[in-house]
Amino acid sequence: MTDQTIIAVVAMAGAALTMALGAIGAAIGESRIGAAAMDALARQPDEASSITRTLFVSLAMVESTAIFCLVVALILLFANPFLSVMGN
Repeated sequence: MTDQTIIAVVAMAGAALTMALGAIGAAIGESRIGAAAMDALARQPDEASSITRTLFVSLAMVESTAIFCLVVALILLFANPFLSVMGN
């Protein structure tokens, strides 16, 4: 195997691991945020608008982590800086 093949295989494995961990982390975080919001709404229904606004901001922040993982995976797959250094 050539050096380029090894780097390509490692990049694919890295992209898969990045997406897997990013998706799992985001799913766990979003489920915990949703459960906490439902608990808060059950305890204080009068504060529904404030809780909902905070819920959506928190969900957007957690989802951005998964999007960053997607970007890293796409860079590793299609614009790999390590392959371009080797002369690809």
